[in-house]
Formats: sequence, structure tokens, C-alpha cells
Amino acid sequence: MKNLVLLMSGVSMGANREYKNSVFSLLFNDSDVLRSLYSALEGVTLPPNVSIDINTLSDVIFKDQINDLSFTVDNRLVVLIEHQSTINENMPLRLLLYIARVYEKIIDRKKIYAKDLVSIPWPEFIVLYNGTDPYPDQATLKLSNAFKKLGDLTDKTEMPVGLELVARVYNINTGHNETILERSEELNGYSAFVEKVREYTKTIPDNKRAFREAINYCIEHNILRQFLEENASEVLNMLLTEWSTEEAMEVSREEGREEGREEGKSIVLELVKQGYTAGQIEEKLAQTKATKTAGK
Repeated sequence: MKNLVLLMSGVSMGANREYKNSVFSLLFNDSDVLRSLYSALEGVTLPPNVSIDINTLSDVIFKDQINDLSFTVDNRLVVLIEHQSTINENMPLRLLLYIARVYEKIIDRKKIYAKDLVSIPWPEFIVLYNGTDPYPDQATLKLSNAFKKLGDLTDKTEMPVGLELVARVYNINTGHNETILERSEELNGYSAFVEKVREYTKTIPDNKRAFREAINYCIEHNILRQFLEENASEVLNMLLTEWSTEEAMEVSREEGREEGREEGKSIVLELVKQGYTAGQIEEKLAQTKATKTAGK
């Protein structure tokens, strides 16, 4: 979804501006907000003199973000945070690829060929989940769970794991991990905002109107008020494109194809290429979904 969200934002809001792929990454793309977020997740208080340097990966050509958030803390810790509405069991593998690129970005490559040990920031991997499927407050995802069984390739009864990556998953929906949410005004506000968006989309058929109502409600009730007042148009556009992409994915999943997610992206991308706005794409997807449902 990430690439398409950015491309669609570029169509409707101007191609010369560098956009974030989602409301989440736009909200947390700030060192002070990240300080608060990390402090809440770890149960610590990072003082203002501890530096937070954002190094989120981006695609130079499309001005798109590759991962959601990555940053260093005092140049001693590197933190990768991914936001998920559906838990992806492949997230440890994706994080492995991301962290390799982050290290390439923040380390002088010439030094790794010298004999002296190069110190690197300690890595930490976090997934924030706010989907609608039931999920525990906290869980872990391990890269080693993806390793193939060796069977008769070795006579060792137990092979040591040569590479491991562990990601901590936090459910940030309302009613989960309340202590963490209370520690971060932005995370708590984001959780409440998403809940309000879902509430309005269930009762208002027109997504654009539903999103506007949710944004207005949150501003009036001091939920991410300053952020939403300053970024209302961009947030609305992002919500439209994210929801449109999700609907495209649903259309493809209903056809039973294993590659449904990629098919959904292709549908949206093709409409973008044809010059459709986010609102027009939403209408097209609704028509496609209705046609497929009627044909069953």
C-alpha cells in the first residue's frame, strides 16, 4: 500500500512536494514526538539533551518512504518502528532488510574494511498494531520462525541459530496497553483518531464526508488538535488513498488469488496513471466491488 498511497497523494496534491505515506508516519516524523513515543514504549524518560536523529529510508525517485519509522537515540541505539493494521508474519524478514540499509546509511562504509572494530548502534524492532482482528496486548515475531527445516541435511540434533531478529508487537487499539498510551499523547491521540475514523465510516457511506467528520470531531475534542488543524487537507487525502487501496485489496482477495495484495495495488496504480483523483478512484473501486458481488 505504501508506494500507492504516496503516488496518489502526489496526483491530487502536487508532484513537487515530498509526502509521507500515511497519517501515522506524518504524525511521528518529528524528533520530539519520537522521544515521547519511545519513552512511552520503554517506560523511561529520555531527557531533551539525548539526541533523536531520524533516518527513515526513502525512495529517491518516487519520494516515498520504504519503512515507516527509523531513528537513532544518542547514536547508541537504532530503532525501527512499523505500523500494521494486519499482522504480517514476514515482518522480521522485512525488518532485517530495512536494518541492513539503515546501517549502510549511518555508517561510513570505508571503515568496515579496516581491521578495527566498527561500533554500531544497538538495534531495536517494534511493530505497532491497530487492526480490527483480535490480537493480544503484546507479542513477539521472530525471524527464526521462517527458517526451513534442515531434516537429513545435518546429523546435529540441534543447530544453533546463526541469525535472529526479534520484533516486539504492541496492540495500540483503545483498551489495550493503556499504560503505554497514557504516556504518549500522540500515540493515545492516534489510537483515538483511528477509532473515530472507523466509527464514522460505519455510519456514513461517503468516505470523504466520514473522514471530514472524524477530523472535525477530533479537533473539537482536543484529539491531535494541533496536528489535525495544521495538516487537515493532507490527512484527508491520505485517509482517502489508504482506504481506497484497502478496498482494492479486498476486491482482489475476494477473487481468491494468493497475490491479492499486489493485485490491489495494481488496480489503484493503473487508475492513478489514468489521472483519476482519490475520490474518483474510490467510486471506481466501489463499482468494481459491486459488480463482482453481483456476479457471484
